[in-house]
Amino acid sequence: MIKKQLQRLLSCLALCAVLAGGLTVPAGAADFTDVPANHWAAGDIRRCAELGFFQGESAARFGLGHPMTRAAFTVVLSRFFGWETTAPTQAAYTDVPVNAWYAGAVQAAYAHGAVTAQRAEFRPNDPITREELAVMLVRALGYGTIAGLAQDLPSAFPDVTTNAGYIIMAYHLDLMRGVSAASFAPSRTAPREQVAVILMRLYDKLHRAEPGRVGILSPGGDLPDLTGYETIAVSGAYLMTAGGARVAQNADSSEAAELRDAIHAAGAKALLYVKGSSTALNSTAADTAACLVSAVEEGGYDGVLLDIPSLETDKKAVLVELAQALKPALNGKLLYLTAEAPSRQSACYDGYDYAALGKAADKLILRIASIEEAGGQYPAAPVEPLEELYYALAELQDKVDSSKLSILMSTKPSVWVNGRKNTSLTAGDLSKLTAKGSLAHHYSDRYGCAYLAGLTANNKPLIAWYLDEQSMEARARLARLFNVDQLVVDDLRALPATQEAAQ
Repeated sequence: MIKKQLQRLLSCLALCAVLAGGLTVPAGAADFTDVPANHWAAGDIRRCAELGFFQGESAARFGLGHPMTRAAFTVVLSRFFGWETTAPTQAAYTDVPVNAWYAGAVQAAYAHGAVTAQRAEFRPNDPITREELAVMLVRALGYGTIAGLAQDLPSAFPDVTTNAGYIIMAYHLDLMRGVSAASFAPSRTAPREQVAVILMRLYDKLHRAEPGRVGILSPGGDLPDLTGYETIAVSGAYLMTAGGARVAQNADSSEAAELRDAIHAAGAKALLYVKGSSTALNSTAADTAACLVSAVEEGGYDGVLLDIPSLETDKKAVLVELAQALKPALNGKLLYLTAEAPSRQSACYDGYDYAALGKAADKLILRIASIEEAGGQYPAAPVEPLEELYYALAELQDKVDSSKLSILMSTKPSVWVNGRKNTSLTAGDLSKLTAKGSLAHHYSDRYGCAYLAGLTANNKPLIAWYLDEQSMEARARLARLFNVDQLVVDDLRALPATQEAAQ
């Protein structure tokens, strides 16, 4: 059971199956006489029709340049996401008759949060505007709450005055662009070909290959399932500067060698995971690079994963200098670096020159900030919430090539007992607690985070936030929308316990 769950852990194939399933291919859908072969949207119009998302206005004509009504777009959206569109018994809007050809789609869009009942009328025959298109798309993806937070981010478009967060998100996700460098034209209607292009951008993002899997493996205990991981870093090494730069290793050399061999046998690259504090950067870049290379070569590793957490400004240039010296010294072997991600509301460490580190390293792994809104017996303390992941990726969008980025996902829960944080309880402990007391499992769509809440066996209120399979898939999906194709699990040995805690 657990093995099957682990093999699916970071997969978003369920969403892809929904998007791909249940579609028809209308005969001759791509043969529209009003769409020149060299038109900028011709390819996307053809694909959109072949996938059955929407057809032409007639068998021969697509309706190039014609607006799309709000009703028609709602039908298109329902087809795209595979929503069930049964005829409603009572319409959600006063101007949507229950027997209208679009009534089922409007009801489905309402049920899935793509539209709301803030107004009594839906205005089905009005042409959809670019602003409305952005709002419905972002809400359909389930990111309405994040969009509310995104409205505080800088916007490139001074003509956007309402629904700014939705438009900013649609822009950051590269679903919609401006009509010029400084104008989004939110009130302008969206012609049919523009809708086709936007849908195909989203379709391609959601159908990208399954994210690459990287794991961190600690010595000791039975070997977990390593199937499907492309790279695995062996932990237990520390960068020190006492008496000069050196790498100290806790693990026995024979045990580390066994782990390395097991990783290679699983078809993965083996990295030496080296952690250090900011003081570990006190030696010269050349000396530190030399000692790291020596440790990699002596251990028979394929590269190094260097993690210097919580770095402040005074070490920014030092870490860049080390990375620039280390990459060529590794002589073709891999260099992975971990950095604290930009944060919207948690502690922000500004010791990372993301652009320079992204150029120097093969991968820049982002540690997403968690938030803790302590208060009461059940604090809101989600682990690495989706809104923080979105903020980090949006901030780095123009600084680091997305192909260089990875997202670190924590297996350690955030546990609070009687309103106080408890750092001693692990994911394994949570699975044991569920057999005692009255604890129930929940999932927060806002944070994309699971949580266990209720009373322990001795009647103390407990809440434990943690990333389960659904949480990790949510992060994989958002990362994919930003074209980030690698996720890192911080402790492979904790995965079974994390899965058991979710049962």
